[in-house]
Amino acid sequence: MAIIIEGKKLAQKIRENLKVECDKLKAEGIQPKLAVIMVGDNPASKIYIKNKSKACDQVGIKYEEYLLSESTSQKELLGLIGKLNKDETVNGILLQSPIPSHLNINQAFKKITYLKDVDGFTPSSVGKLAIGEDTFISCTPHGIIKMFDEYGISLNGKHVVIIGRSNIVGKPLLQCCLNRNATVTICHSKTKDLKKHTQNAEILISAVGKPKFVTKDMVKPGAVVIDVGMNRDENGKLVGDVDFENVEPIASYITPVPGGVGPMTIAMLMYNVIKATKLQKANNEEF
Repeated sequence: MAIIIEGKKLAQKIRENLKVECDKLKAEGIQPKLAVIMVGDNPASKIYIKNKSKACDQVGIKYEEYLLSESTSQKELLGLIGKLNKDETVNGILLQSPIPSHLNINQAFKKITYLKDVDGFTPSSVGKLAIGEDTFISCTPHGIIKMFDEYGISLNGKHVVIIGRSNIVGKPLLQCCLNRNATVTICHSKTKDLKKHTQNAEILISAVGKPKFVTKDMVKPGAVVIDVGMNRDENGKLVGDVDFENVEPIASYITPVPGGVGPMTIAMLMYNVIKATKLQKANNEEF
């Protein structure tokens, strides 16, 4: 039977520690603030930003929301980001994805100033991560690394297999694991004989968004299994990418869905907002 990695409990502990940090900043006259931009009317995005607002409230971070219509132009979106870049009361800028297809999300991410990049998506953040410098790390990969630390799971010399190569999870997670001296294989839709790769994984991480995609026969006995998926099954029940019921008995550690990676993603966003606030404070003191 696997040890269940309880992301929800760890996320709560992180938020409590961040509240202490936030209170210290407030005592110095600094109010950390997160600005969230949402374009369009995506139902899932509405839930995500509601959860982010709630987490901000718990930590003591001021939350500001910008809800833009589906017809918003690229110029209007970039203009808003530029305005928030200049606003000294805003410490973090988050552009909720997905955005309407007529907009260029990468161009929008590039517009966000590095010191406010709490999602870790700007080229500066991505580049710094790749060469092992301290930076803003994309929240889901960062949350997974924090879970490894909390449960004493070393990546040193381990074979990590990641299913999924998104810019949000797969690619930054690859860098995070490399920076911890893991040997990393990244698999995707064009990978041949996926099962051959997953069966060799000491640590298997799935981020493909397909219900119960990872089955028992794909997992090496004793492997650490991290499930990033958030899906609905045929009954509308929230499930992950991993067939939890059948994989859990053979894994050494496993994350549940819900209550695993999801809460950690939001906790690390809060972490990045506090980090951004401190960096901006230090930057202002230098001049």
